[in-house]
Amino acid sequence: MTIKSLRIGTRGSPLALAQTHMVRALLAEAHGVSEEHFPVEIIKTTGDQIQDRSLADSGGKGLFTKELDLALIGGAIDLAVHSSKDLPTHLPAEIIIAGYLPREDVRDAWIGRDGMTIDALPPGAVVGTASLRRAAQVKRRRPDLQTTLLRGNVHTRLGKVESGEIDATLLALAGLKRLGLADRATALLPLADFPPAVGQGAIGITARAGDAETRAALAPLLDAATALALAAERAFLSALDGSCRTPIAGHATVSGDELSFYGEVLKADGSQVWMTRRKGRAIDAAMIGADAGNEIVLKLPHGVAGLM
Repeated sequence: MTIKSLRIGTRGSPLALAQTHMVRALLAEAHGVSEEHFPVEIIKTTGDQIQDRSLADSGGKGLFTKELDLALIGGAIDLAVHSSKDLPTHLPAEIIIAGYLPREDVRDAWIGRDGMTIDALPPGAVVGTASLRRAAQVKRRRPDLQTTLLRGNVHTRLGKVESGEIDATLLALAGLKRLGLADRATALLPLADFPPAVGQGAIGITARAGDAETRAALAPLLDAATALALAAERAFLSALDGSCRTPIAGHATVSGDELSFYGEVLKADGSQVWMTRRKGRAIDAAMIGADAGNEIVLKLPHGVAGLM
C-alpha cells in the first residue's frame, strides 16, 4: 500500500531547505515513492524576519518554530523539519518531537579572515556570532577579543568574514557539511574547549501528537541513539530553564547501553564556568540530564538569571 502524501514544513534558509530535502529523500527511499510524493511548504518564521537584534532581545528561539507549530496544529503541514538546537525546551501540547535523523558531527567550525585561527587573531579583533554560548566560550579562551552580534544565514555570515567586516565567526560544522561548505572552515574547535549547544548537529522532526500515521511513516528514518542523547541534553536545558538568554552547552553520547553527558553554564563574559559530568544507563537519559542541570542550578551563586 502506498504511503499517503505528507506535507513537509520548513523555514526558507538554504540550510533549512538542505535539511528538509534530506528528510524528503529519505522518506521517498524508505517507502519506494518519488520525492514529489512529499511536497515542501516554505514557511517564513518571525526569527527569520528579525535580523537586527539578538533572539534573546526578541522573545527567544521559539521564534524559529512558532509559525511552523501553528501550521502543524492547523493541518497545513504534516511534519516540520528543524535544526534541533532551535527547538524550544517546551513545545505546544499538540506537538511532539517525532524523532531525529542520525546526528552529524557536533563540533563548531572556526572561520577566520585570511585563515587566522582563534589564537592567531590580534588583540581587539572582532568575532561575530549570534550565540551567547559561542561568545562566552570565545571570551573564556581569548578575553582580549571583541564579540559582536552576527545574524543571517550561513552564506551571509561567511561573506562578512570574507569582506573584512568581522575578523572571524563560528558556525556548526554540521550545517557547513550539509551545505557542501565544510572546506570553508579554518579550524575545527575541540569539544573540550567549545562544547556544543544542546541539540547541535541533529535534525529534529516534529509532528502532531495524535498523528500516528505520520509517525509510522517517519519511523524508518529515525535514530534511537540520537533520541536518547537529545533527551538528556534537553532535560539538562529544561532544568536550567535554558533559553538563548543564557550561555549553556550540553553534549551527550551513547555507546551501547551507556550514556555519557557533559554540560556547562558560563557567565556571558566567559570569566566563570560551571561544569558537570554524568554517566549512566542510556534508558535513563532524561533523568541523567535533569540531575546534571539541577546540580548546576545549586552551584550558581545568583541563579541562572544572574548570568544574563
